[in-house]
Amino acid sequence: MDYDILVIGGGMVGASLVHALRDSGLRIGLVEAVPLYNEGQPSYDARAIALSWGSRRIFEGMGVWQAMAQQTVTPIRAINVSDRGHFGATRLQAEEEGVEALGYVAEAAVIGRALGSGLAELPGVTIFCPATLTAIRIDEEAATVTLDQEGEQKILQARLVVAADGGRSTVREQLGAKTVRLGYGQTAVVASVISDRSHDNVAFERFTDSGPLALLPNTAPQWMTGSEHGDRRWSMVWTAREDQVDELLALDDAAFLERLQGRLGRRAGRLLAVTPRSAYPLGLQYVRDHVRPRLAFIGNAAHLIHPVGGQGFNLGLRDVAVLAEVLAQAAHQGGDPGVLETLQGYARWRRGDYLRVMGVTDSLVRIFSNDFRTLVVARNAGMVAMDLMPPLRRLFTRQAMGVNGRQPRLALGLPLNDRK
Repeated sequence: MDYDILVIGGGMVGASLVHALRDSGLRIGLVEAVPLYNEGQPSYDARAIALSWGSRRIFEGMGVWQAMAQQTVTPIRAINVSDRGHFGATRLQAEEEGVEALGYVAEAAVIGRALGSGLAELPGVTIFCPATLTAIRIDEEAATVTLDQEGEQKILQARLVVAADGGRSTVREQLGAKTVRLGYGQTAVVASVISDRSHDNVAFERFTDSGPLALLPNTAPQWMTGSEHGDRRWSMVWTAREDQVDELLALDDAAFLERLQGRLGRRAGRLLAVTPRSAYPLGLQYVRDHVRPRLAFIGNAAHLIHPVGGQGFNLGLRDVAVLAEVLAQAAHQGGDPGVLETLQGYARWRRGDYLRVMGVTDSLVRIFSNDFRTLVVARNAGMVAMDLMPPLRRLFTRQAMGVNGRQPRLALGLPLNDRK
């Protein structure tokens, strides 16, 4: 057997799993189609990533948080939530939870640099990059994977294949995994904007008739274009209806900023500049069976959700922390990491979190994109009640922080390999 674990996909989720398993004693192969951490790597493009407080703890447990923090991550110390044109509003604050921040904003490239540092030197890790998956076969005793690496065919065997190859997963397509897909008729328009005043580490989530509009504080690292704007830089995620997207992308910068200012108001001050915009179609997608013998899906290969609340990558990172713990425990006990009994432990643990996050994000999108009068009154009353009732607000805040439910060892700052 060539490997215990073969991870397909070297983006943020796949590379995180390799780091999480660094001391497990397992033989790990990592396959990535694009040269790691260059401009063509889709995981490390111009997007900013919202990291929950729980994700910070997982990265700390993996030993990579410090490398990220040294480059620059921006704390979110408060989140203002409002409903455009209506009275509902609430404010979530880190101080109320007794933590430094509810979450953080990090450039995807910052996460990529931190994960890439020393990845190839981790014990027991072999990297195949650039290499593409051309075939996969699952048998009772092993998974067999065929790769094309710069024109040369390689055939590898592993006791477990982990599909971490994103929303257009080749593994999922090759194996015909049953997938549920639901559309929202919405697209996320993403850019950075500059205002005339400091962001003060406050994030804004504003619900509008076309979908949520988020403005996240995002001070750029010194090596990145935009760092000259300091703490006046924000990351914007504007959810628009599909029939609005072409118009928004075609507007010149001045017209776009005027349109954005009208939607946001003066909460972030006066908007002065915007970077080139990108668009990402939105929907809900998930694999019916996250595990089968010799195979596990994690991250976007397993589930894609709406970006409202910034939970997508955080959900995938919790996949990493739980799967790493289950696999490390199996290795410690001399078990087979690819048998269904082991993998079902991972699937059962993750099921509650999936259902909560998918349910909350889907409900928020549908409820707040509807102008039915009774629903408008009810949702705004709910926001006011949350603002006035600390226990209810705390429950919502802890969900956003990623600390509800059973926590894996990495999320508690505990190593994987000290079980007696």
